[in-house]
Amino acid sequence: MPFEFSETQLRLTAFIGVFVLMAVVEALLPKRERREERKVRWFTNLGLVVIDSVTVLVIFPIAAVGVAFWAQQQGYGLFNMTGVPGWLAGLLSFVILDFAIYLQHVATHKIPILWRVHRVHHADHDLDVSSGLRFHPIEITLSVAYKIAWVTLIGAPPLSVFLFEVVLNACAMWNHANFNLPKPIDRILRKVIVTPDMHRVHHSILRNETDANYGFNLSIWDRLFRTYIAQPEKGHHGMTIGLPDRQDDGPQFLLWSLLFPFKGERPEREWKPQIEADTDERPSDRLPEPGQ
Repeated sequence: MPFEFSETQLRLTAFIGVFVLMAVVEALLPKRERREERKVRWFTNLGLVVIDSVTVLVIFPIAAVGVAFWAQQQGYGLFNMTGVPGWLAGLLSFVILDFAIYLQHVATHKIPILWRVHRVHHADHDLDVSSGLRFHPIEITLSVAYKIAWVTLIGAPPLSVFLFEVVLNACAMWNHANFNLPKPIDRILRKVIVTPDMHRVHHSILRNETDANYGFNLSIWDRLFRTYIAQPEKGHHGMTIGLPDRQDDGPQFLLWSLLFPFKGERPEREWKPQIEADTDERPSDRLPEPGQ
């Protein structure tokens, strides 16, 4: 089908464009000093996204956009059955799907068997644009099935689903990027969307910080459901990223990452008191940038 071809082209173009842009900005304005060699990590993280893409193509040939077309033709789903104007259905679908992704992310942390797979994403010791692609193929498969269910249930317009998929992918790379966004800009942007500094908190080894800032696109869900923490307890330069029990060099390798979900249960992590203050600084954030 012509649309399938153009959809693939547009998504690939957007993916490459955002990835290259974020990689360049990271190189020019890094936020944190790297712990590990980038070429090894990037081989693993990019290797995972290739495996994920092949897996999804095999299991879900038409994916979410194709399902949206099918549901529209069959009259299935809330918006297809109620005659809501197309523009309103598209806008509401985007917001609903974003909320669905928030719920999914919370579930991957709260349900042990889902955490076993999702922890592959959290095992990365550095956070950069490639981290936004670091997901185990099992998690990606479950995620696509989950989105398809929501698209069918609400009868989301195909264009809205397509735009949501592009934005979700772009935001995943944006909010994992390792670049120094000026604090005044960050403060304004995070009132609406998730910023790199906001999401970095979620990758802390401290459990109360890992169990916060679940949003990918819109920041409203974390504020609404009280899962928002403004800044890491030890500051962005003092915090440790990754899993507390996996600080060895294993997570940077592809085979290790593919096998990690089958390597035992998640150990209990130390709980810390929740940080309620919506402050934009921690003491270590006032230190000079690494290397300066």
